[in-house]
Amino acid sequence: MTEAETINAVMRALADPTRRAVYERIAGSEEITVVELTRGSGVTQGAVSQHLKQLRQAGLVAERPEGRNVFYRAAPGGLAPLADWMNHYAVFWRERFDSLRALLEEIDPPHAPRKDPTR
Repeated sequence: MTEAETINAVMRALADPTRRAVYERIAGSEEITVVELTRGSGVTQGAVSQHLKQLRQAGLVAERPEGRNVFYRAAPGGLAPLADWMNHYAVFWRERFDSLRALLEEIDPPHAPRKDPTR
């Protein structure tokens, strides 16, 4: 998968509110089973399994089979492609805001005496 495809897969996986809630429960646990994820979620076990499939394909979760159970955990580095992409644009916007701030200070210096509009 290319970098762009990986970022798209992560974004698509997290765009769905139910899938994002499943991911958040997994990330908040050391390991968790489908049964535990289903309990109290208001979503069927089949639906949870489908969400897990999408999360796995996006590289966000890893699984560990043990007997009849499969344990899920957040994949280390699963969010890294998205975080890297966001950091790239954070630098872009930070530079733009710094340039805007400098221009505004040039136009209207912060310590310049202000004229009283009532005089």
